[in-house]
Amino acid sequence: MQHQKLRLASALQRQISEAEEQQVTPVAPDPRILRRTRSLNAPSPFQHFGPCGRIMKNSAMVMQIQDPASQRLTWYKPPLTVLVIKKKDSQVLPPFVQLVEWLVQEKHMVVWVESAVLEDKLLRDDVKLEQESSKFQKVHGQYAGVRARFLALREKLVTFKDGRDDLTDRIDFIVCLGGDGTLLYASQLFQQSVPPVMAFYLGSLGFLTPFQCDNFQEQVTNVLEGHAALTLRSRLRCSIHRKGERRKESLLHSVGGNLLIPNFHRQLNYVELNNGQTGKAGCNNNNGPNNSILVLNEVVINRGPSPYLSNIDIFLDGKYITSVQGDGLIVSTPTGSTAYAAAAGASMIHPSVPAILVTPICPHSLSFRPIVVPAGVELKISISPDSRNTSRVSFDGRNDQELNHGDSLRVTTSIYPVPSICSQDQISDWFDSLAEGLHWNVRKRQKCLDELSDLTASGSEDTLDDFDNLQIYDA
Repeated sequence: MQHQKLRLASALQRQISEAEEQQVTPVAPDPRILRRTRSLNAPSPFQHFGPCGRIMKNSAMVMQIQDPASQRLTWYKPPLTVLVIKKKDSQVLPPFVQLVEWLVQEKHMVVWVESAVLEDKLLRDDVKLEQESSKFQKVHGQYAGVRARFLALREKLVTFKDGRDDLTDRIDFIVCLGGDGTLLYASQLFQQSVPPVMAFYLGSLGFLTPFQCDNFQEQVTNVLEGHAALTLRSRLRCSIHRKGERRKESLLHSVGGNLLIPNFHRQLNYVELNNGQTGKAGCNNNNGPNNSILVLNEVVINRGPSPYLSNIDIFLDGKYITSVQGDGLIVSTPTGSTAYAAAAGASMIHPSVPAILVTPICPHSLSFRPIVVPAGVELKISISPDSRNTSRVSFDGRNDQELNHGDSLRVTTSIYPVPSICSQDQISDWFDSLAEGLHWNVRKRQKCLDELSDLTASGSEDTLDDFDNLQIYDA
């Protein structure tokens, strides 16, 4: 009896001390309440383990994640500017001109397009047709009506050029006409916050383009009125650290805060991420601070034209994990898990799952399988000191450059996702894309087992008698 009182007193004292620490009244959990909710996120785990253990409270564990199933678009002020991106294909011109005409005349929006659109020969009437091929002359004549409608709108359009104009905080809404490449291009244009993207399928695969152009007026109107679900597609923030940069930074600190720093800064051979050009760090508008670039699909490290294996070391939050000996490595987002990574044998991950996928390319090992790591870690990828060759690195298929011995590539999840507008919802859009784009799990249905028909088709004379005897025996 005395021991029971001591245990009760001890338990009560623990609850009182926890309540004082948390400034709440201790309440025992009701076992009838299910902690699983109808959510795309996992349930919040109970943080007390047995009578004595619990998770230590600290500021680092405080994280707010909105339920992806409840993510819906809203406008706190009416969108006025829209960027229309189209693929380079003559068949896209009629729906492109129709959409731009409707946005300008009906919705009274300011429409931005690439400056290259105005240079399209099919949309210009000052082309010298006698210098063109007969095939082009025929196509140019077929687009006479489309060209006339576009020329009437030309003066009302605002143009930009990639690499020259910064679109940050100037665009309210993006419409893509084409395939998945148009969405990747839109992501590359915005290296910080991205406006909501509505992608129409006019390409070949269309895994990321859920909308059809048949009744675009109704669909765009619904989005502009705020009736749409969103998929936040995470992006990877990638930065290359060259071999001599640490030494240069230490030299800068040793110089001190005098007036010689600008001249010394110019003498340093800073290598920019954009095409490997040299100059001042951070002067490229598209790459954002610290020469980082954001990718939507994947960053790929490969052996390039070298005949030797790539020998790549992988570190996770500063800890050595493993080395890749093969053709290369793919570090992808959940969105990119259905692209190059899927072709290399990786699993397909829903874009709402916070994760980074690491997939080897043709590893010279029977046991190297793709892995999934938490989205918040930082991956460091470098060329092994004993590697026979350097490697090439590309970002969403662009900005291909060399990764030398001593260089390192840092990859982590960016805080700027791509808000992709859903045609239906997050689940339906993704599985529809798997079924229609990749023909996921498509095979002939197995026929049901019909013993009587099988026995009848066998042609044996005593088969039916044996079947009747079998039924009697079973009975």
